[in-house]
Amino acid sequence: MTYLLDALQARAGEFISLRRDIHRHPELAFEEHRTAALVAHKLEGWGYAVERGIGGTGVVGTLVRGQGTKRLGIRADMDALPIDEASVAEWASVNRGVMHACGHDGHTAMLLAAARHLAEQGAFDGTLHLIFQPAEEGGGGALRMMQDGLFERFPCDAVFAMHNMPGIEQGRLVLREGAAMASSDYATITLTGIGGHGAMPQRAADPIVAAASIVMALQTVVSRNIDPLHAAVVTVGALHAGKANNVIPATATLELSVRALDRDVRATLERRIKALVEAQAESFGVSAQVDWKPGYAVLVNTPAETAFARAVATELVGADHVTLQGPPLTGSEDFAFMLERVPGCYLLVGNGDGEEAGACMVHNPGYDFNDRNIAVGSAYWVLLAQRFLAMAR
Repeated sequence: MTYLLDALQARAGEFISLRRDIHRHPELAFEEHRTAALVAHKLEGWGYAVERGIGGTGVVGTLVRGQGTKRLGIRADMDALPIDEASVAEWASVNRGVMHACGHDGHTAMLLAAARHLAEQGAFDGTLHLIFQPAEEGGGGALRMMQDGLFERFPCDAVFAMHNMPGIEQGRLVLREGAAMASSDYATITLTGIGGHGAMPQRAADPIVAAASIVMALQTVVSRNIDPLHAAVVTVGALHAGKANNVIPATATLELSVRALDRDVRATLERRIKALVEAQAESFGVSAQVDWKPGYAVLVNTPAETAFARAVATELVGADHVTLQGPPLTGSEDFAFMLERVPGCYLLVGNGDGEEAGACMVHNPGYDFNDRNIAVGSAYWVLLAQRFLAMAR
């Protein structure tokens, strides 16, 4: 497939410029008005039927060719993060406090580059839906699009998505069948005791002591309630209590992030955390309230679609540049919700490792998408679309 890579590389400059323009003007979840308008304008100019405003600021471009009945969905995310960018590049964010720290600008540019090639030169027979999603970064944009009738209005037999990953050599394609990314749930624990003077603790019920014990005890949920062969993470990311060293406060609040790579493990974590917190609080004479906020589901790649995606990757870049069964990640991704409705596969493309450009981890003020992936990513989407919607022979 050297000719396809060469073809997409030849016009990559146009989409690198587009990627950098999006990077300079990042928009947070459900605020992607400029980005969505740019995407829709480009797709319409290339002959796609375009629907805007799906799930808020989502865009779907549809291209139908021939009489084929197969329907393919390819998704890219568009939103940025509330982070101050550290870059001094000329395309650095002009929106203070907002930056594309996860590469969604690159994902959008890759799919747009593929969209143009497929419109002008793509040979396929069937229906292609290009899904540009808002609010992946914790906003649940995939769910919002689905609640707005995404798959009823744009039926898909399979859906695919790709994310860049620093720490992996640039351009390497990494796939995984089964659970590939973790669920993410969040809990706020509010402990209520009796405030008092720090010199007379016997006349108070100290929620800080209870909170300290709960922080340590929560780690036993993973070490003693979860099978050691299953992944689980319980992180206490914040503990708020008190304002003075000689005052015992009446309340303390803990903020938890909880992740799992198995649906049953996810349920066990919720059950055990709630039970442990209530028991620990009671033992210290304080009360506990646990507000549990379900987040993203476990992302599970289906077998047939993953095998197909592997075959496309190997055909495009060669077996030496493909990882057929990469390790799972404990990060989360709302494409998981789409995969609960439609079979498909979520894969990674290496953004760079070692001292290579693009090696800085995502969600970091110094991160930037590796523009060399525009050609690789777009060529992958072109080949996948043509193979999935193959012309009848």
